Amino acid sequence: MLRKSEFIFKYPPNLQELDLATMVSMYRDRGEPRQAAPGKYLACSVTHKLLKQAKWWFGLYYSQTAWDNLLTKSSEGYPVTEAELNLLGLVFSYSKEPLHREFVEKNIGVIPKLAYLIVNDTRQFGFILEDEHGYLQITELGERALQGICRRIYGKRYQPEMLEIYDYDPDFVKRIMVDADSDQPSLF
Repeated sequence: MLRKSEFIFKYPPNLQELDLATMVSMYRDRGEPRQAAPGKYLACSVTHKLLKQAKWWFGLYYSQTAWDNLLTKSSEGYPVTEAELNLLGLVFSYSKEPLHREFVEKNIGVIPKLAYLIVNDTRQFGFILEDEHGYLQITELGERALQGICRRIYGKRYQPEMLEIYDYDPDFVKRIMVDADSDQPSLF
């Protein structure tokens, strides 16, 4: 699917090199303001301007304005990435029969340790609900966040073809579409 923008938060592609404690720490510290040491400056990753104080994202710094511009519509201040798009999209697409957390964690395009953290945070932010058996459902807030990131990246509302799983398991997406169509009463 044709992308309209790459102006989103992105997780570093080599997170697997970090030990669990370091990765969790970096994940938990994302978005926190960082102060430059006396006589030193930080540089914004977007504007490249020097700053005394900036927001931090996995070793990158952003001015407050750049940070605010990277946040997508209806994200409620949560820095939504493609991993969250995949999570929310999977849960949204398969809402007839909720998906198990384990399946979702394996198919959102990040390492398992990070996927676990993302599912927990999206649940705490109120984007998804998890029952006692580990099955996930998307909330209205989660649907709005999903549409916000889809409009940012693709310029249109969510479609299952936007999911990463579509690239390596198009049959899964076909099953989603068949299940969604089965609710439609036949007019003929």
